[in-house]
Amino acid sequence: MHPPRIRIPPLATTCRSCLSLRSRPSRFLPLTQHRPASHASQGRANKAAPGPGKRLGAKKGASELVVPGNIIFRQRGTHWFPGENCGMGRDHTIFAKEKGYVTFYKDPAAHPKRKYIGVVFQRGEKLPVPRNAPRRRRLGLVGRERVLSTIATAEGMEAGGLVESQGTMRQEGMKTRSKVPALRKVELRPGYQYRESNWSIGRAAERANVRVREYKRGDRFLAWRKLNARKARNAERRALGSRKKKGSSK
Repeated sequence: MHPPRIRIPPLATTCRSCLSLRSRPSRFLPLTQHRPASHASQGRANKAAPGPGKRLGAKKGASELVVPGNIIFRQRGTHWFPGENCGMGRDHTIFAKEKGYVTFYKDPAAHPKRKYIGVVFQRGEKLPVPRNAPRRRRLGLVGRERVLSTIATAEGMEAGGLVESQGTMRQEGMKTRSKVPALRKVELRPGYQYRESNWSIGRAAERANVRVREYKRGDRFLAWRKLNARKARNAERRALGSRKKKGSSK
């Protein structure tokens, strides 16, 4: 007997049947749906944040007093540029760098189309200033009227070696001049202060001819006197401490 024949369907028929099964909805697998959000998923419930237009624009008017750090103009982009005594932040905000009055102007010599915002020190001043005009800056000083004193005084002439004798200024001798203390040299030190250097301060005792007794290791009498002096200082310090404690307890 011949073995039974097995009929295999063509490959195209098998693919069509698989696709038809895949396209049919299954009773066991749930259907997944995607719905895009029509509004922001976080933040405010039904309101949007205020736009930048409500916060932009001029914050200080012309001829208005400002101090360093005051915001003059908020903008997106460079509609206005910082001029004299003004600066621009990273978000194009123009702010004042000096105390003064706001002024809006154009400078054709610098740029033919740009509009500038500047600060002047006195109300009514105009910008831009001519190229050859002196620059005005605020150096943190207060202007005061200068009082002219006499050219020379008695103390100054004596320090310089001049002495008045019978209405005539005479030069002192070398012996007398040696008594006048020499002026110490001061230099600009770190911290922007003029003072004498440390090594010069350390040699003050040498300039004053201060003599220090040489220390001897075998001098027990000197050691005994130093010991007694140290004990006396410690006893006095303890007595002062006890008095302070009694006063605070009362």
